[in-house]
Amino acid sequence: MILAVDVGNTHTVLGLFDESGLDGHWRVSSNQALTSDELGVKVAGLLAADGHSWDDIEHVVLCSVVPRLTAAYEEIAERACGRAAMVVGPGLKTGIPIRYDNPHEVGADRIVNGVAAYETQGGPVVVVDFGTATTIDVIDASGAYLGGAIAPGVETSAEALFSKAARIAKVDLEAPLKVIGTNTRESVQAGLLIGEAVMVDGLVRRVWAELGTETPVVATGGLAESMAPLCETITAVDVDLTLEGLMIVYQRNV
Repeated sequence: MILAVDVGNTHTVLGLFDESGLDGHWRVSSNQALTSDELGVKVAGLLAADGHSWDDIEHVVLCSVVPRLTAAYEEIAERACGRAAMVVGPGLKTGIPIRYDNPHEVGADRIVNGVAAYETQGGPVVVVDFGTATTIDVIDASGAYLGGAIAPGVETSAEALFSKAARIAKVDLEAPLKVIGTNTRESVQAGLLIGEAVMVDGLVRRVWAELGTETPVVATGGLAESMAPLCETITAVDVDLTLEGLMIVYQRNV
């Protein structure tokens, strides 16, 4: 079995793949304070909950935006599997050309999302990832990664608002029924959630204008399922897109 790991700034998503596809997946906090030993025990507990163990893992494929956790997972993989983790980065075949001015600046998760979206939707295609940041990534008709946009994610914006505005208390990030809130809770929810959705739709429509065509738009990330219904341009939701992309990259390099 292959363990795919997507390490983000806030959450880490792990997926266990066998011959038939995704067998199980988990979302945990990206705790940089954990040692590799502690992290290994934590992952072992997740595997055990599904009736598996590290002995079942043949290889680990990893994309990460947190260097300290990258090193920890590499150490775990070497110890548990007896071979180095496959880390998405320079030198690894992804199958898509990167048209960014400096390809090394592109987060590995954004590339992996593009790989999976192009594989399932064809091109051109747009990916919206609702995470710590809300990222919009564009793949053209030939399968090349063109670039995109990065904005604060919903939770990131909420934390900034609650910490800076003394009279605004924290509210649940639940979509309101209307934009015109009649109390502070509804008003904040409208601004954060509907505001984020309007921003995404606006950026996607400008992407379409630059491409000269409308495209499929795939939403992924921890808030994808709650945000997608608020957006007018999103055509599909795939919360496992990054894990699927990791497996595609893995298969292209073995």
